[in-house]
Amino acid sequence: MAIENGFRLALQEAGGKFAGRDIEFIKVDDESDPPKAVDNINKLVTRDKVDMVLGTVHSGVAAGMVRVTRESGTLHIIPNAGFAPGAGALCAPNIFRTSFSNWQSGYAMGEVMAKRPKVNKVVTLAWRYAAGEESVKGFKDAFLKAQGKSIVKELWIPFPNIEFQALLTEIASIKPDAVYSFFAGAGAAKYIKDYAATGLMKTTPLMGSGFLTDGLLEALGGVGEGIETALHYGDGIETPKNKAFRLAYAKAFKLQPDGYAVAGYDSGNLFRAGLEAVKGDISKKKEMIKAMEAAKLDSPRGPLRLNRAHNPIHDHYLRRVTGNENKVVGVAVKGLDDDPMATAACKMPG
Repeated sequence: MAIENGFRLALQEAGGKFAGRDIEFIKVDDESDPPKAVDNINKLVTRDKVDMVLGTVHSGVAAGMVRVTRESGTLHIIPNAGFAPGAGALCAPNIFRTSFSNWQSGYAMGEVMAKRPKVNKVVTLAWRYAAGEESVKGFKDAFLKAQGKSIVKELWIPFPNIEFQALLTEIASIKPDAVYSFFAGAGAAKYIKDYAATGLMKTTPLMGSGFLTDGLLEALGGVGEGIETALHYGDGIETPKNKAFRLAYAKAFKLQPDGYAVAGYDSGNLFRAGLEAVKGDISKKKEMIKAMEAAKLDSPRGPLRLNRAHNPIHDHYLRRVTGNENKVVGVAVKGLDDDPMATAACKMPG
């Protein structure tokens, strides 16, 4: 819902039309079910013949969607799913991502920790699936560049298993300087509570991708205090654009925006940039895509542009859990591009 709200806010700010064109919304529930992805996307592409697809959150579903939109040539904006092939091996001229890659926030956290003299030996613990593996890879790519830094052990747990106790006992026995983790949602909440219950929070700093704490702070009831994460958005970005965006979003939807809302908003403005370049004539697809590739968005997250594989290049922030906020305490990496290995795998068809 936040993604759609953000998109609608961009439309509202444009006067209710993009380049003079009315925008009609057709919704299909992706059911967060990858095996159903092809049938669901075909309803939009083949039956409804939509001009643009916006979706989705789940990487497995998005991967299925991309295989259809690549073939059909339908314009497709991914507002969340961070899977590497989306701006890598499965890239295409008509496919854009306005959110992030899983690698990026891991890399940003690795950059921060590489500069801390008291953090030399780290254990990683994450779900064993694509998002977890890509996030840990990003962390290692940055952290291990610094002299004297090492990953003492990589620990994995099958997705979506949430039985952490044995792994936390192992971490306590290793006594690393810090732990890097990738979890999200209810699984992340249980992980943080279990981590705190062992006493590790007092001896071994916990850090991770921003999804480790996003949307969970009220439910955690304070046990996550002090956890540091990196992400492309957070609480307290003090820029005129972000302040205006948050005020407008709260006024329109009676809710506070989050990173999902920002991605939806940026998706709307990217689509608007393409349509305005062709004066609303969406049949001029090549010209529209060229304009979207060159777009430089003034996003609530900060400046945003796209690399050649259509993944965002954007600032990543260091956030610290402070009460019920993922409080931005600094910039982890400015203008962070995607994993060079993923971008190299992008072979744009002609």
